[in-house]
Amino acid sequence: MTTNTPRILITGFEPFPGAPYNPTQPLVKRLMRLRRPALADVALSSHIFPVTYSAVDRELPELLRQHRPQALLMFGLAARTAWVRVETRARNAVTMLWPDADHARIRKGSIAGGADAAMFGPHTAKLLRAALNTSIDARTSRNAGSYLCNYLSWRAIEATCRDGGPRLAAFIHVPQLAREGASPIAGRITLDELVDAGEAMLMEMVKLTRAATLA
Repeated sequence: MTTNTPRILITGFEPFPGAPYNPTQPLVKRLMRLRRPALADVALSSHIFPVTYSAVDRELPELLRQHRPQALLMFGLAARTAWVRVETRARNAVTMLWPDADHARIRKGSIAGGADAAMFGPHTAKLLRAALNTSIDARTSRNAGSYLCNYLSWRAIEATCRDGGPRLAAFIHVPQLAREGASPIAGRITLDELVDAGEAMLMEMVKLTRAATLA
């Protein structure tokens, strides 16, 4: 691996209470299996987070140290949304109502002091266009929720602000899918369609990473 090799970390989440099947797991697995000329000199790594605040706080810094990614492409489940959501910001909010998968509850309603939100950046518009070019239903979102997806988004944006951290981060919410091998959910996005959109966004992230590291 040379110093010019783009390094991209792709992440998803494990199942969690209320979602015994999380399609981000097979999505990340399929993306890591891609063999494309444009990825020949790209260092891809992946990780599936447990749906706990402690896991994000413990594992994200370790992943950044181990892989030194220049970009983070993160996926999470939005079970009540039927389309792909390209998040444009993380909210400085965390729910005190719902415990995580370890039954831990956050005792305050904000993640950090200061701003109400943190922005991913203008590159999210290019990721949206890449997804739309696959004919999938994709839209931007200004509300990543107040659970683990938003929490990881906030921590990832924090990491991009540190010296030596990743240059880019993006969070993509995906809809619930039928389990692998099961009949597709009528009128809903399929795993193959989601993988196609994920691949398009990954390829765009590779371009963005190359540009960012040369700037």
